[in-house]
Amino acid sequence: MKMPFSMPDEFASGWFKAGFNFWRAMPLSNEPGGTRKTLTQASADYWRQQTALFTSMVTGMAGGKSASQPVVQPEHGDRRFHAEDWSSNGWYSLLKQNYLINARMLEDMVEASTLDDKEKHKLRFYTRQFIDLASPTNYAATNPEVIQHALESHGSSLVSGATRLLEDMKDGCISITDRSAFEVGRSVAASEGSVVFENELFQLIQYAPLTPTVARRPLVIVPPCINKFYILDLQPDNSFVRFACEQGLTVFLVSWRNPDETMADTQWDAYLESGVMKALEVARTIARADKVNALGWCVGGTLLSSALAVMRANGDDTVASATLLTALLDFSDPGDLGVFIDEAGVSMREHTIGRGGLYPGRELGFVFQTLRANDLIWPYVVNNYLKGKAPAAFDLLYWNADTTNLPGPMYSWYLRNMYLENSLRVPNRLTMCGTPVDLGRIDMPAYLLATEEDHIVPWRSAYQSTQLLGGETEFVLGASGHIAGVINPASKNRRSYWTGGTPGSDAGQWLTGATRQSGSWWNHWIRWVTQHAGDEVKARTAPGSAKHKPIEPAPGRYVKVRAG
Repeated sequence: MKMPFSMPDEFASGWFKAGFNFWRAMPLSNEPGGTRKTLTQASADYWRQQTALFTSMVTGMAGGKSASQPVVQPEHGDRRFHAEDWSSNGWYSLLKQNYLINARMLEDMVEASTLDDKEKHKLRFYTRQFIDLASPTNYAATNPEVIQHALESHGSSLVSGATRLLEDMKDGCISITDRSAFEVGRSVAASEGSVVFENELFQLIQYAPLTPTVARRPLVIVPPCINKFYILDLQPDNSFVRFACEQGLTVFLVSWRNPDETMADTQWDAYLESGVMKALEVARTIARADKVNALGWCVGGTLLSSALAVMRANGDDTVASATLLTALLDFSDPGDLGVFIDEAGVSMREHTIGRGGLYPGRELGFVFQTLRANDLIWPYVVNNYLKGKAPAAFDLLYWNADTTNLPGPMYSWYLRNMYLENSLRVPNRLTMCGTPVDLGRIDMPAYLLATEEDHIVPWRSAYQSTQLLGGETEFVLGASGHIAGVINPASKNRRSYWTGGTPGSDAGQWLTGATRQSGSWWNHWIRWVTQHAGDEVKARTAPGSAKHKPIEPAPGRYVKVRAG
């Protein structure tokens, strides 16, 4: 039985190996022109800042000031030290600055190491985890806000915090939102619709039309199987599903089943043949359309592209256009997720769950949280356990905490062939559903969205899909990150996006020639997809068909099953 808050094996072993490599790669000789000069300079900068800090502190005390003049400041956007005491109180100011100086010294040492780029990336990541862990804001004795709350509440905040900690330990995860504030099917995933098909892998939802006429060709959405689909249908004002329906599209959506032990042997090919391809077929049949438009997000985009490559190889041209949202097809640079991927780790997964088993959704959720630890871990440790406060109700974080398991064989195959060996980009290297796949066969128009600050799918990596797909591509770069950049409602007209860059293999060159547009990319996309949606027909209010009768109201049973 696992201990509460246990780390995934990849994280724990990766931290150990990164530490070993750190000391192994430190330059020990005085080689001219080597990295010794860089390390020496880092050491010199460290002692210069420490001396300046000590001098400033002494000068401030001599002058009767409560705090020394700052020698170093947090990076822009660092919200950990916003409390006034971190600047006005001499002790806390010293503590903060000493922490920041030490953190920068560790970062400089990493950059001075002689590791290759991949190993240095890992070392950089795990060093940042340690730096974030060591912040004085994370401990009751060194956080002025925690101490103030304890004094004002006569200690009850600490008692409440301990109670919340014990509750979360029973659940095995840190609470990041008030889960009692939301209910799937009522406050989130509440768009009207019906489940019109289901099998052992997914339910297919058909949403009710919101316009008197609709485009003849429906939109079929393939969300990631590593998360619940309702990130695309949170609440009416930020629901992508509702937006598409309001624009006159008939929307079908795949609701993946949350795997249990009965799916422990499920392979990647099943997600294509019995999942994506089946959904496309059923939606087209119900809509009585010649073709459909397909959209995949994140892993859903990788699944959709794989399915389309199989379909086109077999002469199936029933998909008119493809939209990929923050999806990877070329895994050369997978960003920080790459630090968890190596031969030893993948082989370990293959020899355990790869032969039958489940990868727990909570472990995968923890991995994603570590990518933004100062946003998704430590603020909640401080707020929940040190201050004794309840987390706020936030629909996006409720979805984030609603994790999904993965079948071990499917997950292990995905890790090796995509992340580790990057085989999907190579024509005919992989065989799926008995067919050699070549992304170049995907010759329908494609809309590719990446986001500027994406920490899961780096935008330059997503851009490489323009060089792999065989049809005309429209690449768009949205502002913000993996989630907020996608869920950017048109009605709020926030943020911006870039279009029209110079085509070619160089993502930087594309951006140089791109034009910044204000507002949401949703408006740009709907104009694009409408070109491939066919003529208008009268909307049918009755869901399903004679062959595919409605099974239950949306959002269906599958999405309500929580990971064990």
